[in-house]
Amino acid sequence: MFHIVQYRPLRLITQNSLSKICLKLMFSRLVTFEWIPKSWFSSHSLVGNKNIILMGPPGAGKTTVGRIVGQKLDCPVIDIDDDVLETTWNMSVSEKLQDVGNEQFLEEEGKALLKFSASGSVISLTGSNPMHTAGMQHVKRNGIVVYLDVPTVVIMSRLKSMKVDRIVGQGPATSLKDILQFRKQFYKRWYDIRVLCGGNMAAEIVAEKVLDAVKRYQNSEVETYVSTRSTQKNSHKYFSDVVVEGLASDGGLFVPERGLPEFTAEEWQTLIEATYAERSQVILERCIHPADIPASKLREIIGTAYGENFTCSKIAPVRHLTGNQFLLELFHGPTASFKDFALQMMPHIFAYCIPRSCNYLVLVATSGDTGSAVLDGFSRLHGADKQRIAVLSFFPEDGVSPIQKSQMIGCQKENAWSVGVKSDFDFCQTAMKKIFTNSDYTGYLTVEYGTALAAANSINWARLLPQIVYHASAYLDLVHQGIIAFGDPVDVCIPTGNFGNILAALYAKMMGIPIRKCICASNENNVLTDFIRTGIYDLRGRKLVPTFSPAIDILKSSNLERYLHLIADGDGQLVTQLYDQLENQGHFQLRKDLLEKLQQDLVAGWCSEEDCLAAIHSVYSTTGYILDTHTAVAKVVADRLQDRTCPIIISSTAHYSKFAPAILRALRITEIKQNPLSQLHLLSSYSPLPPVHWGLLETLKKNENEGHRVCAADLNMLMSCIETLIQKHFMKVF
Repeated sequence: MFHIVQYRPLRLITQNSLSKICLKLMFSRLVTFEWIPKSWFSSHSLVGNKNIILMGPPGAGKTTVGRIVGQKLDCPVIDIDDDVLETTWNMSVSEKLQDVGNEQFLEEEGKALLKFSASGSVISLTGSNPMHTAGMQHVKRNGIVVYLDVPTVVIMSRLKSMKVDRIVGQGPATSLKDILQFRKQFYKRWYDIRVLCGGNMAAEIVAEKVLDAVKRYQNSEVETYVSTRSTQKNSHKYFSDVVVEGLASDGGLFVPERGLPEFTAEEWQTLIEATYAERSQVILERCIHPADIPASKLREIIGTAYGENFTCSKIAPVRHLTGNQFLLELFHGPTASFKDFALQMMPHIFAYCIPRSCNYLVLVATSGDTGSAVLDGFSRLHGADKQRIAVLSFFPEDGVSPIQKSQMIGCQKENAWSVGVKSDFDFCQTAMKKIFTNSDYTGYLTVEYGTALAAANSINWARLLPQIVYHASAYLDLVHQGIIAFGDPVDVCIPTGNFGNILAALYAKMMGIPIRKCICASNENNVLTDFIRTGIYDLRGRKLVPTFSPAIDILKSSNLERYLHLIADGDGQLVTQLYDQLENQGHFQLRKDLLEKLQQDLVAGWCSEEDCLAAIHSVYSTTGYILDTHTAVAKVVADRLQDRTCPIIISSTAHYSKFAPAILRALRITEIKQNPLSQLHLLSSYSPLPPVHWGLLETLKKNENEGHRVCAADLNMLMSCIETLIQKHFMKVF
């Protein structure tokens, strides 16, 4: 005989960067047995005294999958329909439904569930069990709820073949499809784990996926992160840690130790009909362990991030431009740039992950779009989160467009501030890294003010992760529109400065999206173009050139380090050597084998200022559509480098409204007023496509006369500015 009581460590809070204290809640496990075969025990220990509870719509295969899982684990299998309801009622489920009707049936079913108790079993729920709150709360207390997520079209086909034309809750005026869609809200409310089930997936395969998912759920310790410069095997962190810490203590960037999860083609195809928020939920659930953020909390965060704050219900629509070129419109968020996709979500992730015992000041260096996006995102926090989390954005005072500057000033709130720096973006970004790695300074702020520093630039993993979603979603949209079949390749062309957006596309490719080539588009600050073509990253003698596309006016591309770590197979020592050489000598060169790997993924080109403006004029003249300056850079490079054998998705990373003077010049409008609001009204008078961004208009209207602080290009001055703002917002610790 044997008895198993489950043991599972559950991470509650992140490691505090100062105290290095990590609290854990432990449930002890006692194991006594005479003899258990090793292979059997490794499976059965997944269950212990907990139940595996299979949930999903009728026709999802819960009963069949449950039997297979139970057989593999050699544990009891309970089908609620057959073993509980019909036994309790002494009649068939269909007879009961006919006898009492829909509403009373759900109540009777819930009562039966409340009286039911089991442990160490595999339980297959009915399709309607999740609609009874008290009953589900009861069974969930001692179980792990696994949602068998089968596409509605597949369920309808199965029910038709089973000759099922009516299910619980369906009335005369309600179609089968409508009730299946209605029920999804209840399934999404209760599950701990989701298993994507394609239409032709055999029950045995689904059962294996269930076991793998439960195993992952039980073992939160395996999904860890390492620094790109780490040379120690035991220097890993968890998701919550890397969100809070932002930059590794050795100066490197955090990456998943075991890489990102890969989806099968069948799994991706289950998302073709899904909304953007649904796609985001599924993808991020696989990238963030539920011990860090449970599925229910993640759904709440995603619902907040991608709701009415976006002007387009599709969130990231794909629009045909011309020929085989398509635009991925990433400017429908509140601040009109692709940065909103991460920064409407990251503040809520950050607030969930941080300890409650400390204030946090989030620092960000921006070349334009990040500033307003991070200010807007963190200002949307509520209650206590808004009181204990503030954000400070540094931007090059003369290195952003007038509208971008007005927008950053206008996005300032009680917990969100902007500071202009009399230098360029590279200085701002380098200064941030130096501040974060200055342990004396950060320790002083923590001890004196109870305030820790955190980063919101794309060096923070929580900034990068949501960007993977829109590259995957764009591909799925082309499949949904019938432009391609799943599996057909596409190229993507992305205006690139800090390498985060294009890295997200490369990650989407690793996860199974059939992206063939990622085209890196630069402006006249074309250090990345030279690097991708030659393998030599050379900053010697280069000076940053201000352009019409300021968000990519960058010479030191931070996220490139993550990609180099990837193609170097996680060789932190090599990455350290390369970046030490870049810091000390101003250049480095890749080995030949690494350059060959890089060039399998990437091609690159750059665009002059004249060609950028000409592209805006040409596209407007032929289509009536206005590209922003960054998208125009990508359009020019795509025209030059695409081979036209497959569709190409061009990332439209910002709304043209943010760069009105350059757009007016490109459209050959000579009378350009200096006032940003007047410039937008002038553009609007041309009835452009897409229309002028309403959120930007509203921000400028409300904040025409507000000012901001300007700081000299001196590290000590920046540190003094940080301390002054902490003194104003946070209470001093005595």
